Amino acid sequence: MVAERLAAVRQRMAAAAARAGRSADDVTLVAVSKGHGVDQIRAAYDAGQRHFGENRAAELSAKAPLLPGDVRWHFVGTLQRRKVPLARPATTLLHSLDRPSLVAAWSRGDDPIPPALVQVNAAGESQKHGVPPAEVGDLLQLAEAAGITCRGLMLIPPLQEAPEQSRPWFRELAALRARLAPAHPSLTELSMGMTDDFEVAVEEGATLIRVGRAIFGARDAG
Repeated sequence: MVAERLAAVRQRMAAAAARAGRSADDVTLVAVSKGHGVDQIRAAYDAGQRHFGENRAAELSAKAPLLPGDVRWHFVGTLQRRKVPLARPATTLLHSLDRPSLVAAWSRGDDPIPPALVQVNAAGESQKHGVPPAEVGDLLQLAEAAGITCRGLMLIPPLQEAPEQSRPWFRELAALRARLAPAHPSLTELSMGMTDDFEVAVEEGATLIRVGRAIFGARDAG
């Protein structure tokens, strides 16, 4: 079942890329495996998936040693500073760099420092983490000074009734990256789009999409 769902997501991703005149090869599918067992992750791995996302440090730390070494782990959730030592060793890309204290914690430890994306709270939602758009440049400068390579930006848009309603937020993130890129040339990635809206995100320039439920179904654990 996981393999069939994964194939369907990849087909939808490719179709969305084609509609935008893009290649599907320009988009990385991150299979968000939060709350799902190693057997399900291995089923996706056996079907060719290599990029997986976790948002709990302890869960990532426990799963990573049980999967093949070529799995690319993405940390996609809010990360507490005290949990950095659990998450950092296995993480290929941190999607949720969102505050100066996390910059300090993430840059502390053995080299190399895993690269990161700055999480943007474009809508100013109090219940969500992320940097207001006007403050992204300052956090980028702080992170770069600490030795962190910032590869791009990440967004979780406000909850919408229809996928199309997320489009303006995706466009805003793409425009923000374009404005910042001349001063920060390492900003090449846009992490945006999840199960309910990833096709719209791909149409608007996403280079990373974070899809869980459409691949793995309902979570095994909360």
